[in-house]
Amino acid sequence: MRMSTSHYSIIAAIAAFFLTTGASSQATDRLPPYKDDLFSTQNVLQTSKDGAFDLIEYDEMRDINGRDQLPEKRAQQKYVSLGVRKLQSDETLQLGAQRLDVTRVGQSAGAAFTVIFIHGRNGDRRLGANDYSFGGNFNRLKNLVAGNGGVYYSPSVKSFGSDGVAAIEELIRYAAAQSPGKPVILACASMGSQICWGLSRDADSVKHLKGMVILSGVADPDFAKSSFAKAKLPLWFAHGSRDPVYAATAQQALFEKLLKAGYPTHFALYETGNHGTPIRMIDWRRTLNWILGS
Repeated sequence: MRMSTSHYSIIAAIAAFFLTTGASSQATDRLPPYKDDLFSTQNVLQTSKDGAFDLIEYDEMRDINGRDQLPEKRAQQKYVSLGVRKLQSDETLQLGAQRLDVTRVGQSAGAAFTVIFIHGRNGDRRLGANDYSFGGNFNRLKNLVAGNGGVYYSPSVKSFGSDGVAAIEELIRYAAAQSPGKPVILACASMGSQICWGLSRDADSVKHLKGMVILSGVADPDFAKSSFAKAKLPLWFAHGSRDPVYAATAQQALFEKLLKAGYPTHFALYETGNHGTPIRMIDWRRTLNWILGS
């Protein structure tokens, strides 16, 4: 069939619309794709709550044995890019009256954004800087942050009580002073979630925060009263459905309560996942982009 000039104009307009829409969608992602074919192609079994809740398939044989050269110890080489080590250093920061051991990845000053990871019990700064553990997921995190002009800190937390909270409060202030006006994201795993919940009550720290990530953490029944909650800063939960340390149901109850109140929150539940599953499986690019774009 012969097409008139008007037909061509209509087709051109439609093509332009989709090109513009695609470009706009990509522009909303602060962090561009990085090894997404290895880390982001997860099977979402169910999405509900208007997209705020994802049930994600987890298979130990595939996600540990099929991903690691030595199961739970060393990821296959394709999951890891070690060039980022050129931007990595172990430091001891003098923060007020206390000293804090950290591993820093990326520029210390003038960073586009800051990510701070807090380990759980029996951990230290080495956990969040280990390139090969947890299927190479920390290596991806380091590359995503430092590769996009950000800075990543993995501190050693000696206490999960008030002293530990105070130490990370000082680290947040330090990071904010090094990169004024830039977002700071706090991610806390397992018992380290007590640091996140403690910090959520410190109004000065909250002024510098952009959002938080809770991985396999304990629930905080009084979170809604915190300065963080009152500021309605985005909060991402990641949990394994069979976590024997901190039950997923407790975190889900908090998530449901927040969501019902119109709070910006997301829950990623890994079906059959254990306590360490979220650290291995969380899609850091999706999570950080969601917080930075909120």
